[in-house]
Formats: sequence, C-alpha cells, structure tokens
Amino acid sequence: MNRIPPADKLETDSGLRCYQLDPLKDPRWAALVETHPKASVFHTVGWLEALQRTYGYYPVVCTTSPPDAELTSGIVFCLVDSWLTGRRLVSLPFSDHCEPLCDSTEELNQLLQTLQSIVDRREWKYLEIRPIDQDFSRTSDHTNFQPCATYYLHTLDLRPDLEELFHGFHKDSVQRRIHRAERAGLTEKCGRSEELLKEFYALFVKTRGRHQVPPSPYSWFQNLVQCQNRALNIRLAYKNGTPIAAILTLQFNHIVYFKYGCSDVRFNNLGATPWLLWRAISEAKSNGATEFDLGRTQTDNAGLLSFKNHWAPKTKSLVYWQYPQGISLGSVDDWKLKFAKGAFSFLPDRLLKIIGELIYRHIG
Repeated sequence: MNRIPPADKLETDSGLRCYQLDPLKDPRWAALVETHPKASVFHTVGWLEALQRTYGYYPVVCTTSPPDAELTSGIVFCLVDSWLTGRRLVSLPFSDHCEPLCDSTEELNQLLQTLQSIVDRREWKYLEIRPIDQDFSRTSDHTNFQPCATYYLHTLDLRPDLEELFHGFHKDSVQRRIHRAERAGLTEKCGRSEELLKEFYALFVKTRGRHQVPPSPYSWFQNLVQCQNRALNIRLAYKNGTPIAAILTLQFNHIVYFKYGCSDVRFNNLGATPWLLWRAISEAKSNGATEFDLGRTQTDNAGLLSFKNHWAPKTKSLVYWQYPQGISLGSVDDWKLKFAKGAFSFLPDRLLKIIGELIYRHIG
C-alpha cells in the first residue's frame, strides 16, 4: 500500500511541523477522542479498526503534537488505495461525518495545507473532509476545498422528558404507528449475538435490494460487533416469531447513533420500525444520552427525508468537501448511476451479497 510519508518530515509554509500517528496503536488518540467535545463514534478506535479489518484501509492521524507530547489535536483519515477508483484520503469512509479535532482555525488550515501537499506530490485523486461544523466553509476559502456532496443531518435533543419527546413526534406517522405496533403484540430482542446479527443481515439484504443497492459485506457488521462491543446494539422486532424489522445503533459518550435500519415490507403496516426507534430512544435517555443522531439523508431522497422529519424536523446542512474538486465515491447511491436502473432489484440475494463484497472497498 502507498502510505503517507512519515509526517515528522513534513512542514507547512509557516514552518509548523506536522506529525503522523497510527490511531490503532498510539494510545494518545483514544485519550483525545474520549475527551474532545467534537469527537464522535466515527473517531473511535473501534470504528477505525472495523474499517481496517473489513476493507483494508490504513487509518492515519495528522497532528501538530510531537510524538513525545500530549496529543491535543488531529485529523483522522483512511488511505483508500484502489486499483479501480484510485488513491485518496477520506475522513472517513462509510462515516456520516467526521469533524477535524482542532481547536483553532489557524491550526486546521496548516494541517490541511500539509495534507494537500501530500496529495499533490503523490498525485492522489483527492482529499475529502466530512465536517459537521458549517464554519468549515470559511476555512475552505484559504485552502481551496470545494463542496462535493450535500446532505441533511437529523438529530434529536433527548433532554426533554419522555412524554414531551413522544408528543413532539408526528401524530400520524410516528405516534399512531408506535401504538399500532404495541396493539399488534410485537416482541423485541436486543443484543449482539451471532443469531441476532444473521437475522438483522437477512432483513438488511432484502431492504437494500428494494432500494436497488447491494448490501455492505456481512464481515463489516461482524467486525463492528467485535470492535464496538457494548457500544453497539441490534434490535429486532418479531411478529409471531418472525423477524420483521431491525435497527442497529451505536453509542459514544452522550450520543446514540442510528446507523442502519431494515424491514420486511410485508409487515410495514404494523409500525415495527418506529416502535423499535422509540424503544431505542427511550433506552438511550434512561442511560443518560442527551442526543439521538438519526444520520445523514441525501437531499433528493424524499421518502427518507420525510420519515426523519417526522422525528426531528430541524435539520442541519451536512457538506462534504474535497481538494481538488472531483466526484465523491463515498456514497453507494452515486454508483447506482453507473448501472442500469433497477437491475439490482431483479437479482437474488446471493448475487447481491457477492456484488457488495466485491465493490465496497473501492468506493469508501
């Protein structure tokens, strides 16, 4: 793999020395993530290790902190090295967002300029940043980054009491569907067992097929379970013993992240997915979480956007930035345009899974 050169040999134009560290081996990264206010589950060692195990990506942090000093800042990337789609630095693949952990605009600019010089010298395809902070647009004025994709980010404030939260949801699309699921006598199982994971994945494959997209590899979820451990939770809803809907959530500090959801379309009228989400929200609040992150949504995905608006109508604009500007490969939905529309919907689950195994490491 064509790795980044040793960062202790890199300097910015201002003379600031930058350093490279391996976040999977250097304990200072885990310590910084645990305490930094901008850190998320996507910065954690568990998430980075799952990316490396599944896709072979090399995680690296660029920082201004010397190797023998306390780590006070850093930007984490994965080097995606693909014979099909080229070499690039992404912060981070298959992650909804990943804020640079820098406390000053000056330091952020210096680190980004250093990384840009690496991309230019190595003739890599691009460098991509996925920040939540909308102030990054001011940083981009000085670093020649350009927007490459725009999403909506839905987050739910969990500080109000449960009754207030419930009555804040859409009456027809959320509240009544939760009550319908309760009347239908649905049952729930939670955990991280191999049995639950297999049932979740079977529903996930069917759901992705309906959306005309191949599923992520099964190994991705296995590695997430192993690397995230108790921070990960799978919830399955059953009707008379049949699994009909599932969600996968992750928790880091005070935030719970809804990362994946899937269902058997034959039972969608029972409201199983809203019921599972409500149970996850209730448990998150009882465990001290103050925010529920519903994840990113493409601006043209009217169905998913409507669904999330019924839970958290106040959205944030989530902009991905690239240097130099190119075509983002970070969304499988972009790849749908490269295939005949609807082709995946006619393929059996076995073939969909094979396609997912083959292409995902190239599109991070």
